[in-house]
Amino acid sequence: MNKVIDYYLTLNSPWANFGSRRLAEIVQRHGAEVRVKPVNFGEIFPRTGGLPLAKRAPERQAYRLVELQRWGDYLGIPIHLKPAHFPANEQKAARMVIAAGESGGNALALAQAFGQAVWEQERDIGDPATCEAIALETGHAAPELLAKADEAATQADYEALTEEAVARGVFGAPSYVFRDEIFWGQDRLDFLDRALAGS
Repeated sequence: MNKVIDYYLTLNSPWANFGSRRLAEIVQRHGAEVRVKPVNFGEIFPRTGGLPLAKRAPERQAYRLVELQRWGDYLGIPIHLKPAHFPANEQKAARMVIAAGESGGNALALAQAFGQAVWEQERDIGDPATCEAIALETGHAAPELLAKADEAATQADYEALTEEAVARGVFGAPSYVFRDEIFWGQDRLDFLDRALAGS
């Protein structure tokens, strides 16, 4: 397999949720592999010039809502602009995605389900019971996945992926890296598609 995409994301990102279905379709169409890498943007932003949403200017926050609605309408994806559980404490869910990838599960489907839970269903992915339910819904062995997510080794992997993202120049979510070229944002998926087609 020479078409490998490293997918850096936060499960709290509405943009990652918007792009997840198209990413899955692109990956399948090109016979590519995607390595799903949840990372801690609370660590990445201050090191790369970014600001968490709450610290952005009111004008930027207001325009973000306009863009979210535009993209939701354009893609036909429902979205709660101010979901009940945002920002969610995604630490356990993120580690579950990592654990799924390491144990042969479908990490991409699980990450997508967590994103949908936040932005489309208003579920709390900070709640272990919700995480367990979503794991079951995506065909994973939930108790085992929850246990692996709580292992020190999985936490270490999460921290290592965050450091890896910074080292590779990732500064925003979602970021898709193909052959060391960063495609930042779900609105760059067409460029990723073209890169895969030309490889």
